[in-house]
Amino acid sequence: MDFSLATIVLWAVPVVFAITLHEAAHGYVARMFGDQTAWMLGRVTLNPIKHVDLVGTLLVPGLLVVIAAITKAPLFIFGWAKPVPVNFGNLRNPKRDMLWVAGAGPFANFVMALAWAVLFKIALPDGAFASDGMREMATAGVQVNLMLMALNLLPILPLDGGRIAVSLLPHSLATSYARLERYGFVVVMLLLATGLLNDLMAPLLAVGYLAVKAIVGL
Repeated sequence: MDFSLATIVLWAVPVVFAITLHEAAHGYVARMFGDQTAWMLGRVTLNPIKHVDLVGTLLVPGLLVVIAAITKAPLFIFGWAKPVPVNFGNLRNPKRDMLWVAGAGPFANFVMALAWAVLFKIALPDGAFASDGMREMATAGVQVNLMLMALNLLPILPLDGGRIAVSLLPHSLATSYARLERYGFVVVMLLLATGLLNDLMAPLLAVGYLAVKAIVGL
């Protein structure tokens, strides 16, 4: 990937929306299941400014893009937005509904990957709106959203996959597993530093790409 201002801009738009809409989806589904916390705080919105975290949404993903461009290494996007506050105790059935609230984020990323794939298709040379820049942005959109989907589906707390696991596990196991959340960020950082995170995400990414190609017809 060439390192240029244009490239950064083309990648910045998908990154910001992938991370922020992921969070908005959590708040929206939480409201559906009885928790109004995010709604009352104005976090159930498509306005990225409400969700952007200076470090997690802008600096960290931007630094990873720059490093990939300079080193020619494969691009790996990692980042976060301001977490949408969810009071699981307000959910009508906290343990069961946690699955849907947690799964909303990765599902939103998959839907966005589909939307970017459609944009890529119509931006092809023989498409309705042929554009090299649009194709590059759409490619970034698919990659970023599938990466975030795969990352968040890993069963590591506080990632969404960890919360899905807590929802599905029997109560006694779920309680014990939930206590591991304090170590989750350290675990993710260690997996990232050792390269094991890519290996764990690879099967989920492969399934995601196959699904997107099949649905969009690429």
